[in-house]
Amino acid sequence: MNTVIKELVVGLWELYGVRQIYGIQAGYRGFYSREPVQLSPKMMHGWHKRGGTVLETSRGGFDLNKIVDAIQHHGFNQESWYPLVLELCSEILGQVYIIGGDGTMRGALEIFNEIQQRKLHVGVVGIPKTVDNDVGIIDRSFGLQTAVEMAQQAISAAHVEAESAVNAIGLVKLMGRSTGQIAFHATLSSRDVDCCLIPETEFYLEGKGGLFEFLEDRLKENGHAVVVVTEGAGQDMIPRTDAQKEERDESGNSVFLDVGSWMKSELKKWWDRDHPDELFTVKYIDPTHMIRAVPANATDNLYCTLLAHSSVHGVMAGYTGFVCGPINGNYAYIPLEEVAQAKHEVNTRDHKWTWVRSVTNQPDFGKS
Repeated sequence: MNTVIKELVVGLWELYGVRQIYGIQAGYRGFYSREPVQLSPKMMHGWHKRGGTVLETSRGGFDLNKIVDAIQHHGFNQESWYPLVLELCSEILGQVYIIGGDGTMRGALEIFNEIQQRKLHVGVVGIPKTVDNDVGIIDRSFGLQTAVEMAQQAISAAHVEAESAVNAIGLVKLMGRSTGQIAFHATLSSRDVDCCLIPETEFYLEGKGGLFEFLEDRLKENGHAVVVVTEGAGQDMIPRTDAQKEERDESGNSVFLDVGSWMKSELKKWWDRDHPDELFTVKYIDPTHMIRAVPANATDNLYCTLLAHSSVHGVMAGYTGFVCGPINGNYAYIPLEEVAQAKHEVNTRDHKWTWVRSVTNQPDFGKS
């Protein structure tokens, strides 16, 4: 996040002479609840080496009228999400850069449509950011490579811990509400995973072809196993109260229960029931905040720079209502509406998921 914000400021300042640049703190709600923060390249020295986002972020807070009213009130002409608003001194064209994932892109589309409805001279640009890689159409969003790199470290630790104990399972929970992109890529990269469970595929625990049967065979063969589970996987299997079923976060999403803790408990119950006199342990690792908090790696830093500068050039060329990103390796300007409606899920019917199956030898969990 910090690299994109810095490079937007540097690009506007150095390439186009913009001198009044402002950032919005605390996400969408920051438009109407806080005063903008003036930014310059000098004050942003070293931001690209820091994890997280200096401007801070938050979930929810999307109030369309208040946001667009604030854009009018402050006279912003450039803006960016998580959020960055950059002001360009021009009475003809204003520009707003909105950085975020699929939900943020849907919000950006609403802002763009409202700006069009009000006939404001403000351009709107989306920059795809989500480590889950769930923004559609583009090849990948920035942050994925860094997240996969950190996920591999967690998987490696789980593997070492599992190898070092009798009948041990290393269990790693990775991010991904609706897609298992991080788990998918980390599994292919690590080669230490025995089973990868993602939201795009169903699985079951008991019975022939189930997870327990598979893990029992692995423990007999190797004495240990490593399981990676994505936070959105198996949510329909976790018991919950009526109140929990209705619970929503500030963005309106269903609140997920901790699938990692639930699975750890279920694994122990299974082993105690079927093998009461044998040693068994589950080494559970949840690296969620470690993955989110680290600085971008070299690949993502370069990618962030390209996205930021491509976005600035696109707006300065007169385009609006677009998202910048690579498609089949070529950078393109894609209509916001198309990106907001698209999803990027793991296709479990293509050759890439077949690679995962060949690396892990896990079952397809297809009940007959």
